[in-house]
Amino acid sequence: MFNPFSEELARHYCLDLIDDIENGALILKQISRISYERMNQGIMTGSLVCWDSSSKKRIVLHAVSGISKQIYTKKSKSVYVKNGIKHIIVQPVASGKKITRALRKNDRRIHLLTDKINSCEAVQKKNVEKISLMNIRKRLCDESLKKVFSLYKFHCAGKKTITLNQIIKQRKALVPTGTGDCCEPKLLNYAFKKNLEIISMAQVFYDSEKKMESVEPCDERCGILFPYLLGVEIVYQDSAIVVVNKPSGLLSVRGKKQKDCVEQRIINIYKDCIEQCAVHRLDMETSGLLVLARTKDAHRALNIEFMNSLVKKKYIAVLDGILERTDEKYKTLESGRFELPFRLDVNNRPHQIYDEKDGKNGITLWQKDGIACVTVDGNKKIRGSKIIFTPLTGRTHQLRLASADSHGFNLPIMGDSLYGKCEKNQRLMLHASEIEFLHPVSGQKMIFKKDFIFS
Repeated sequence: MFNPFSEELARHYCLDLIDDIENGALILKQISRISYERMNQGIMTGSLVCWDSSSKKRIVLHAVSGISKQIYTKKSKSVYVKNGIKHIIVQPVASGKKITRALRKNDRRIHLLTDKINSCEAVQKKNVEKISLMNIRKRLCDESLKKVFSLYKFHCAGKKTITLNQIIKQRKALVPTGTGDCCEPKLLNYAFKKNLEIISMAQVFYDSEKKMESVEPCDERCGILFPYLLGVEIVYQDSAIVVVNKPSGLLSVRGKKQKDCVEQRIINIYKDCIEQCAVHRLDMETSGLLVLARTKDAHRALNIEFMNSLVKKKYIAVLDGILERTDEKYKTLESGRFELPFRLDVNNRPHQIYDEKDGKNGITLWQKDGIACVTVDGNKKIRGSKIIFTPLTGRTHQLRLASADSHGFNLPIMGDSLYGKCEKNQRLMLHASEIEFLHPVSGQKMIFKKDFIFS
């Protein structure tokens, strides 16, 4: 999992926190039962350095991973001042007491079921009674987990909030136990709740042998939460650029009536970012890699690369049907090249239409990549040809037209509401999977890939 923020300053405060625990200035308390397996395993500490614009002062937030331990001052307080800087020890998003109460209703029944399951004699390969008991236990466990997850409410960038249950509903899958208990989600939740500007974030694992190791956010839990907390999945960032994985349904830049977009979400996170930071755009329905600039100089340099066609991109698409394109000798083609002239249909904006006289050429390389099976509206399965597109120009709706128009594949991209058909709860099956460009400051070749499994 990628830490989108600078780590150096926050790591300094993490090590300082550990020193204060070692010398007794801060006390690490055991506030709930801990399993035997986790005893003496050490602790994960995290620090988030912030700027409070209201007081115009630096604030440092601290947290420990999990809910079984908590740090306090000698006077059992969570706030202290050191070297003129205010330090706040952040509490868990959901307390251990509340979690215990949420689990209490089904806890005894689950344990009794477990005992019965263990005592079942597997006379046959499939023991009907045992399977039935396991299904009941799973239902009770899921019910308990949902009660626990309802306790987790996160404050996100842009003054939005979301609960774990809402995330589960969007993902259509339960999240792992302990999601939200790592250091970073606690810290980010507090910072966004208090409208603090984030400067640096890091976490350090400290064990009984006094070994200290910097650790990235975990894939299993933080990888799920970060895109929701930050409002967008950040793939890479430095002082000049940000690369994000844009979700389908979100604008790249502000619309006439719609202010929520990738640009605005990046500005909410990086307060020093220029206002018009997007270097290029993806259609609202298209997901994938999008590059933004944090400075005017970086924006100008990247614009020149795009204008000179120095930026290389690839897209993954699923066509609404099985492609059987052939050449004049009736041999099936596996790859090819389109040079199709299109222009805006002024009577039907924002549609584009084929026009050999006034249209501008959109040049696209394509390659078949097998068959994809897409689930629509919960359970309906649709098969379509998977295509890898490499656009050599950047015309509006270029790939959507290369697919849908009779001069192209004559098969629209699945879920295309403009040039094809879109089923209920279906998205456009088009994803910007790869981008290559030169870094606007260092000149280094930057290559980013973000695959997507359409399901």
